[in-house]
Amino acid sequence: MGDIRRLNSEEADFQAALDGLLAWEGVSDDQVNATVREILRDIRRRGDAALLEYTARFDQLEVSEAAELRLDPARLEKAHAGIAPELREALATAAERIRRYHEHQKMDSWSYTEDDGTLLGQQVTPLDRVGLYVPGGKAAYPSSVLMNAIPAKVAGVAEIVMVVPTPDGVVNELVLAAAHVAGVDTVFTIGGAQAVAALAWGTETVPAVDKIVGPGNIYVATAKSMVFGQVGIDMIAGPSEILVICDGQTDADWVAMDLFSQAEHDEDAQAILLSPDGAFLDAVAESIARLAPQMERGAIIATSLRERGALIQVRDMDEAVEVANYIAPEHLELSVADPQALAPRIRHAGAIFMGRYTSEALGDYCAGPNHVLPTSRTARFSSPLGVYDFQKRSSLIMCSADGAAQLGKVASVLARGEGLTAHARSAEYRIKDK
Repeated sequence: MGDIRRLNSEEADFQAALDGLLAWEGVSDDQVNATVREILRDIRRRGDAALLEYTARFDQLEVSEAAELRLDPARLEKAHAGIAPELREALATAAERIRRYHEHQKMDSWSYTEDDGTLLGQQVTPLDRVGLYVPGGKAAYPSSVLMNAIPAKVAGVAEIVMVVPTPDGVVNELVLAAAHVAGVDTVFTIGGAQAVAALAWGTETVPAVDKIVGPGNIYVATAKSMVFGQVGIDMIAGPSEILVICDGQTDADWVAMDLFSQAEHDEDAQAILLSPDGAFLDAVAESIARLAPQMERGAIIATSLRERGALIQVRDMDEAVEVANYIAPEHLELSVADPQALAPRIRHAGAIFMGRYTSEALGDYCAGPNHVLPTSRTARFSSPLGVYDFQKRSSLIMCSADGAAQLGKVASVLARGEGLTAHARSAEYRIKDK
């Protein structure tokens, strides 16, 4: 229990060992692809009838008509009223902090007018309708409801349609309470690839959406990848990740528990510690061995750390930064004396947690920034979920007569150079004094 590999950047095979550690294949196998493709095709063709059949088959939830899969808004309010007062208060506090943070992300329309009167600009508008997938059963995360729905509402999305499977008809009250707090408009008790298909193409009962966000299992992730293009999606997320850079001065138990906070998600989660202090790595290894058996999810933590975790000794903090940028982690803790000096040197990370007192867990629930983050090294080119994911931009162009004349000459030359005569003549018609 608690075994974790040790790596040293001075070893000849370090880069190969690091690449092997980071390798993760989340590609669906042929059987999953075939199953999902058939479900998507069936829902698109038969709508509600297929949706009812799959819900009965996969979730053991049988109803006579699809309308019964829709929860009345009063049901969400009832769930909110029924949870413990401390949970209601925690949801309210988290929601307010998430909302306040994301208000800063709102983009506004803008324009400017050139000397000849031509107006150029950008018009920002929210998406009309967004679908939110929420896992059901044991993997129910009310925090994900807040993190996905609140930025959409801040962006001005008119309607959020949430889908959540309820195996055997069992509803997670905390998830429904979170939906109430976040302002979710409609909830359907459906899940799996069939729910993704229903959101993408719509059925007689489930409205089609413009974008689908939220986590799910391999079937859900595969379905999202297949409907992309018909609708937008947030991302295809891999296992949870945490990378801690520590100078050796943080309590070893704190760091071990921070590693556990991601390792407990599932066996494929990844927890890595970088430090130039070998004695500190020894201390953290001892903490892991001592604390892991005490954890409720100790078996999952042990497997995660053994299969995908590592304690890595680097030459110095400069090399720690270099390795961190290569890993491009989902969560990065800078557990050092002066994190603000180090942070500007981090180029690739989903979220940066600065200082010894800032545990990654705070970001998961209530700090304010979004916990939907790029994984599997995709932080090299992508960003956390935010308000900008629920807004779109339209270019604004309004030419004055003088502007059309000047631009028309340029457009004419370029269009004829490309052999597109109609383009050229369209611009030339508006050139004064030809």
